[in-house]
Amino acid sequence: MEEAVRAILDALGEDPGRPGLQRTPQRVAESLLDLTRGYREPLDAVLAGATFEDPSRTMVLVRDIPFYSLCEHHLLPFFGRAHVAYVPNGRLMGLSKIPRLVEHFARRLQVQERLTEQVVETLEQALSPTGLGVVIEATHLCMVMRGVQKEGSVATTSALRGSFLSDSRARNEFLTLAGNPGAPR
Repeated sequence: MEEAVRAILDALGEDPGRPGLQRTPQRVAESLLDLTRGYREPLDAVLAGATFEDPSRTMVLVRDIPFYSLCEHHLLPFFGRAHVAYVPNGRLMGLSKIPRLVEHFARRLQVQERLTEQVVETLEQALSPTGLGVVIEATHLCMVMRGVQKEGSVATTSALRGSFLSDSRARNEFLTLAGNPGAPR
């Protein structure tokens, strides 16, 4: 990877041997390995001991989960907040596992739409909840720094399952508690 970074620096017209860039290939390699650690972290390790039986039917919401990811198209960062809720069906998940799950999938080369689906599908498999919703709001540097260059633009994706999809009251409760995702804060 370090050789590839040196080649990129050279292709950009830079001198990879100049003092400010001598350690850059190593730094970039270490950084990319950290930013994509979701590939090397087994999902089973993230979910180990995460669920347990409980008769509760109360909606569980973890909102404003910060995340950072890399766009698979440009290798530029996108970042934002995830809002995740479910209505239990005999199983609960430890609250800290939900942000860890978001982080697990965010730490890969991603598109926001897939990230949203991966989180909702994993929770659906782990919990079989009666209702489930994931909303992700993110700023994409590929839209802000290049391309259309629209600073302040936020992309919002959502995935709803069960009662959050079929029952407008449940859906509205989730979106209200999540703080009206997509609205300016």
